[in-house]
Order: sequence, then C-alpha cells, then structure tokens
Amino acid sequence: MDSPLRTLTMLASILFLLVRPATAHVAAWHKSMWCLNGTTPGVDNPNNREPGTPLYNLMYEDWWFHHINKCDEFPPAEGDFLDLPANGHFTIEHATDRAFTSLSYDGGMAGVYIDGKDHLDGLDGEGECIKVPNIHAQNESMAAGTAFAISYESELSKVNTDNLVVFTVLYNTPWRRLATYEVPNLPACPEEGCICAWGWIAEGCGQPNMYMLGFRCRVTGEPGHLPLAAPQSPLYCTDDKAASESALRKNPRCVKGAKKFLSWQQKSGNTVPENEWANKHTALLQFPGYNARMGFRNGA
Repeated sequence: MDSPLRTLTMLASILFLLVRPATAHVAAWHKSMWCLNGTTPGVDNPNNREPGTPLYNLMYEDWWFHHINKCDEFPPAEGDFLDLPANGHFTIEHATDRAFTSLSYDGGMAGVYIDGKDHLDGLDGEGECIKVPNIHAQNESMAAGTAFAISYESELSKVNTDNLVVFTVLYNTPWRRLATYEVPNLPACPEEGCICAWGWIAEGCGQPNMYMLGFRCRVTGEPGHLPLAAPQSPLYCTDDKAASESALRKNPRCVKGAKKFLSWQQKSGNTVPENEWANKHTALLQFPGYNARMGFRNGA
C-alpha cells in the first residue's frame, strides 16, 4: 500500500501537471537517454519536459543533440544502455512528459497515448490539427514518422552528421506511448558502447519543428560483421508518404542505402538540401520526414 507521503506527492504532481500550459511536445523516453532527469544539476525531475523542446531555426551547435537547453550535458547513469538486439526489436516510450511514462511514479500516470490518457474513443482531430497533445498531426495516418540513428563512437563529442546513420524507421509515429522499432544486422559497438539518436520532423500543424535526443546504446544478441556504409543526405523522391518498398527501389531519385539523420529549417547543419524542397511542397504541408517522401522504408 502506498504511504500517505507518496499519495500526497502523487496528488501534488497531478495538480502541477494540470496547471501547466498544455503545449508540451513529444520526446522518446528510456533510462539510457541524455537529459532523463531534466537540466538542473542534482535534481531528478519526475515531471521533466525538457527533452521535448522543439528545435527550429538554430545554429548547428545549438540543435545538435539538443544543446539549446543543455540536454546534452546530462548523460545517462553509468551502465544504462539502450539495448539493440541485432535482427530483433526494442521498445521505447513516446510521451509529452516523463510523468506519463514508466520512468515516473512507477508508471501510475502512463496511458495508451503520449499524454498519459487512454482516449478510449481514439485520438483524431477530425481534419483539424490536434493541439492537445501537441502532436503535429490530424490523425495517426498523418503522423510523420520517427527514427533512430547510430554512431560507432562512444563519446558524444565525436558524433557528427557524417558518422550518424539512420538504422530504423517507424512510420505513423509519434502517436501511442509504446513504440517498437526493428533492428537490422548491426555490427557490435565498442566496449564503451555506441551513441544513438532519436528524432523526427513535424508534419506541419505549426512550425516545421524537428527533434533530436541522444541515447547511450549497444548492439546485443549476435551482431553482424559488416561495418555501416557512410551515410548520404536523403533526397525528396515521392509525393506519396506511404509509397511501397518496391516503388522506392525503382525510383531513381530515392537515395539507396545508408542515410543521414534528418535536419531541416535550421540556420546551419541541415542535411536536407534547401534546393531539394520547392515552395510547392511546403505550401502543401509536405514536409520532409522519416517516411517514403525522403526514401525511407518502414522498419529496419
């Protein structure tokens, strides 16, 4: 049975969440992430929203691994890794607040969706942008897609756009809290582990925000032996966000093989070339994302 103090703490936290502005954006949550506890030294904030701060119109050194609010200065605890089973899968949590995950309050405030609620009738904006939670989509089919990338460096300072390779994509996310990603036949990491990054670019419904968070990760199971190829900048290659794999393979404009982590609408460090994005695309709210428009296939 919960103690009276624990119950009072939970009630106070719920009240605090209720009175906070409902403008939170989505982050990926796991014990292996940078900025898990927030950005105040020595404070473990169970209501942390710092990782979900959107990144827009920033210099490379500010958006890279979410330096704008010093998220990159708060590493995960020693020994905490995101395990990537080669040829398997792993699960993380998407949420607008750490409170709505299993990492706070023993999961007591976690729900089916990213805002800690179950939404028994589903979550649908009926043609309008859903503002609460601020998920930058009208419905699940419009969710832009998220991805994880990996660098075979063990120090965050050594990771750059040329050695960070996207290795898994999950279409129509972020949406629900639990998100399971497939893992390809990745080679083993150094003994100290690898550095992974999670990210996505919003599908309109406000500023063309992007998101980036760091994780300490390692490949488990039976790793492959071939090193990853050097990643290339993805190119816009279809208007069909859900194009089939065969269509992507046949399309000569779709970049094949290893691709870079997407960065867009920043003052510097963009991996989506500006001349690749004609005005007609942004006018139609066809933003680049981890989906078929940029040649990304769903899965590993």
